[in-house]
Amino acid sequence: MPVSGMEEMSSKKSAEPSPASAARAERQRLAKEEGAQAMADVERRAIELRQNMQRLRALREAREADENSTGAPVSTPAKKKRVKRIVR
Repeated sequence: MPVSGMEEMSSKKSAEPSPASAARAERQRLAKEEGAQAMADVERRAIELRQNMQRLRALREAREADENSTGAPVSTPAKKKRVKRIVR
C-alpha cells in the first residue's frame, strides 16, 4: 500500500526543529521574558505611587493638625470685586 505525502511527513519527526519553529520558539521566549519584566515594572511603579501618596497624606495631615492646634484660620485669598465696565 503506498503512503501519501501527508502521512509520510507527519510520521517523520526530525531530531532538530525547523528554522521557522526555532524562530517561533525564540520569539515566544522573548515575549514571555519581556512580559514578565513589564509586569514587574508596573508593580514597582504602583508601589512607588502608593508610598508617595502615603507620604503626601502624612504631610497634609500634619499641616492640618498644626493649623488646627494653633487656632489660626485657614487663609484664603480675598476675592476681588468685579468692576463693571461700560461698553460703547
